Amino acid sequence: MSGLNASLGYFVAAVIFVVTVKILLKKWPRFSFILEFASSFMLVACWLEVQTIVEIGQWAGGLGPDVTVTILFVMMLTHGVICGTASGNPSLTLMKFLQLEAPILSTVLAVAAQFAGAHLGLIVAQYYWSLELTDMHMIKNLMYGQCSTSLMVSMPQGFFTESTCALIFCLIYLKLSRRSAFIRVPLIALLLTFLSYTARQYTSAFMNPSLAYGLTFHCPGNTFTQYAVVYWLGPLTGMMVALLLYVGHIPRIFAKNLLYSQKTRFKGPKVETGDKKKI
Repeated sequence: MSGLNASLGYFVAAVIFVVTVKILLKKWPRFSFILEFASSFMLVACWLEVQTIVEIGQWAGGLGPDVTVTILFVMMLTHGVICGTASGNPSLTLMKFLQLEAPILSTVLAVAAQFAGAHLGLIVAQYYWSLELTDMHMIKNLMYGQCSTSLMVSMPQGFFTESTCALIFCLIYLKLSRRSAFIRVPLIALLLTFLSYTARQYTSAFMNPSLAYGLTFHCPGNTFTQYAVVYWLGPLTGMMVALLLYVGHIPRIFAKNLLYSQKTRFKGPKVETGDKKKI
């Protein structure tokens, strides 16, 4: 339990950092893209610790699969509640851009901040492991250079897995986008946990380019190109297909609806012509 207590303290520290950034940004709303930095940092820093619990905690700390899945769900739920619209996901940021909901400058700043936050999350996690507060973290620190990759299949299979999971996720995300946060946030957290657990033997279904960059790009076993195709092009492809299926077109690229007709749902009453009135 000492390993779990140390991990919980680590999670709380990451949450406090994000909350502090969010409070400070209320005074400078122009720098709202920094919240994307904090959101991505929290995702990577906490998910790396969840990976540690999954890989080592089950036999070094006596933590079963039910504990790790619960921790992942609680982490995703907490992230959704605290960060709100700051997803920390470049795919969702680009989707807003393609929907004409965000200008190009804020989109570029947000994506750059997300990758910077992911990199900082990796650095902080490495430092935390080097402290070797528990046996679990000591083993993780020794094994860091030989970390196991999340890409467990070939590049085409990985691309298909990530794009399919991203398609499902983005369709549900778009469907829930106008719902109350009390409904949307828990359902999104549950969906992300389910997809990640289901695809754990394939790609882990990150569906987030900056998250994948922080979690698995540094691990040996695959080239940078293979990682980029699976974890960058895969989610982006799934996102664009989901947007096309949901809206019928991609507003930033096509002005005309390609899939659905523009007929109105409700028809107004027919107006009689002058000739018919005379009859």
